[in-house]
Amino acid sequence: MLPHHKINYVEFPAKNMAKTKLFFGKVFGWKFQDFGTEYCSFVDAGIDGGFFKSDNVVSTSNGSVLIVIYSESLEQTEQTIKQLGGQIVQAIFEFPGGRRFHFTDPNNNEFAVWSDK
Repeated sequence: MLPHHKINYVEFPAKNMAKTKLFFGKVFGWKFQDFGTEYCSFVDAGIDGGFFKSDNVVSTSNGSVLIVIYSESLEQTEQTIKQLGGQIVQAIFEFPGGRRFHFTDPNNNEFAVWSDK
């Protein structure tokens, strides 16, 4: 049974599905299932979700929510993101409880990665 009133699924825009799946698969180990050419779902991300074909982007600068991903090795994750075409848009900084940075994926969607290590 699914938990009542709990976040169950998230969806993000993606300009390029192939680059999206390569990026998130290699950086974070997500797995994908295609539903036609304009939608793919993902699993193994902590919450399931999907990417839909769109030229729109999500960013905190335009009022979007921020998805924050946990990493046991912040610097290693940052390097992998850069190697696979992501852009660091806010360098690693400290906050109460840990450190984090913000990046954009190959679609220019903004995400963050944090660690308590």
